[in-house]
Amino acid sequence: MFKNKMPDGKLNIAGAKVAKFRMAMPGKVSQNGLAKLLQLEGLDVNKNAIQQMESGQRFITDIELKVLAKVLDVSVNELLSD
Repeated sequence: MFKNKMPDGKLNIAGAKVAKFRMAMPGKVSQNGLAKLLQLEGLDVNKNAIQQMESGQRFITDIELKVLAKVLDVSVNELLSD
């Protein structure tokens, strides 16, 4: 049987790290600010998508994960680690 959710019901394991690294960016980048930075990299997301990712209410695709890591200046492994 496939698992699509974590035991706590979240749909991704990177959301909390995305929020942590976003807040650590110079100037405490907002969710809207992060969405704009991702759009500059060609990823079509908005503030609501960022909020859903960070809260675990939305899956994060591999492509999104790669661009998030680039914009946040961290590795994909850092986003996926516990």
